[in-house]
Amino acid sequence: MKRRDFLITTLLSSGLIISDPLNTQAASIPEFSNSPFTLGVASGDPLSDRVIIWTRLAPDPLKGGGIPNISVPVEWKMAKDPKMTKIVRQGTFMAIPELGHSVHVDVTELEANQVYWYQFQVGDYKSAIARTKTLPNPNTSVDKISFAFASCQDWQNGYYVAHKHLAREDLDFVVFLGDYIYERSGGQNAVRRHQGKDCLTLEDYRNRYAQYKSDPNLQASHHRFPWIMTWDDHEVDNNYADLTPEDNQSVEAFQARRKAAYQAYYEHTPIRVSFQPEEEITLYRSFELGNLGKLMILDTRQYRSDQPCGDGAKPRCQEATSDTATVLGTAQEQWLQSQLSNSSASWNIIAQQIMMAQYDLDPRPDQGLFNMDQWDGYLASRRRLLNFLHNNQISNPIVISGDIHSSWVNDLKLDFDDPRSPTVATEFVGTAISSQFPQQYIGPIKLARIVNRHVKFFEGTKQGYVRCTITSDYFKSDYQVVSSVSDPDASLDTLQSFMVKNGQLGAQNIPLTK
Repeated sequence: MKRRDFLITTLLSSGLIISDPLNTQAASIPEFSNSPFTLGVASGDPLSDRVIIWTRLAPDPLKGGGIPNISVPVEWKMAKDPKMTKIVRQGTFMAIPELGHSVHVDVTELEANQVYWYQFQVGDYKSAIARTKTLPNPNTSVDKISFAFASCQDWQNGYYVAHKHLAREDLDFVVFLGDYIYERSGGQNAVRRHQGKDCLTLEDYRNRYAQYKSDPNLQASHHRFPWIMTWDDHEVDNNYADLTPEDNQSVEAFQARRKAAYQAYYEHTPIRVSFQPEEEITLYRSFELGNLGKLMILDTRQYRSDQPCGDGAKPRCQEATSDTATVLGTAQEQWLQSQLSNSSASWNIIAQQIMMAQYDLDPRPDQGLFNMDQWDGYLASRRRLLNFLHNNQISNPIVISGDIHSSWVNDLKLDFDDPRSPTVATEFVGTAISSQFPQQYIGPIKLARIVNRHVKFFEGTKQGYVRCTITSDYFKSDYQVVSSVSDPDASLDTLQSFMVKNGQLGAQNIPLTK
């Protein structure tokens, strides 16, 4: 280490004010009016030898954070015990104003399949002590993996009581499938209100994330498990597609808005990506779950073409069948095929946002009414993926999805219009943490089940999450739902359980025992 670097490191570790000649920002510890750890801490993107730990300094969280335009040294520690006495890794991270004083530390040289605890400190202020866990070594024998997946937590629609129960589970990690925040404000019958109007600027999005992350139940869920995350539309704009907004915004205005939203997402999530404010974020990535599973995380917003027939439930137009209409984009689609082809795992889990199965809302013969924002609006894109799974005999494909605020279990067919067509994968669609499903659609969905025989289960009134257990013999999904999102003390129940047996495509209902 050069003498200059040694001096800077020493001064940072001691908390003294320094000025780095290579950085125009002075590094110091300001006087805080409140704890800088109001947004809690989190961990994510676990691998067998490393994990990201995160926080963001924000003593005045709903007013931009409340820290001067200076860089702040943040000390961090990781230990093998919750009292933080058996320290295994520690260091200092510089939180810079350009990234909202967020902290992303990639803690390396860890043991596989091991529980750790971590903590941050700035001056005399210490964060909560939180728990995380690394993944097993790739291709090593593992008896069981347990995780939960969740999505869609509109602050206005209800309390995060589902997160309170989720934090009590015994899991290896959590997968979050998008709509971590909602960009819009207003609406009738809100359980609690957004601060501010619709999000358009970086400051708007930062304040919205700060409001969401102030929730103690959400913090408890982050403090208990590492999260593996992706986004959907509401982190930017409802039903946007690449650089096409929902409403009439100019390309230049929406490009600036999307850039601000992407930066705010990075600043508030424990994701392992290389990011600078002028860059986009590549979120598709994969995780090895020992010899049991491979988890592939997709991004169905950033690269998709505009909804071919417009938003909402509509008859399919000719553009929906076009080969150029894409959900994933060419590069991500090729990456996914490569990941699947090279997988030796027993279970291949594709985690993505929007429902993949076809659902015709009009049961009349030769009619057809489909949700154009889902894969139903992109027939060629879906056909390529399902044909690839079938033709390459990918081992036990499982798709987990969110977005739709309701619970579904679907057989994914080569030809959804032919009940005798081969099932090539099983899709589990999880309900929302708090967001509401439009109740006016429940009746039509139930009436249309007669022409959608590949759908094994639907429920549209309950919120919660899905708990998954993987062994060499089966993949099990338990649909965990709360009694109410309007009651912060609501209870939790198992709505239904389903199992896919190794080598037997299609889900089987597991009768509940009281």
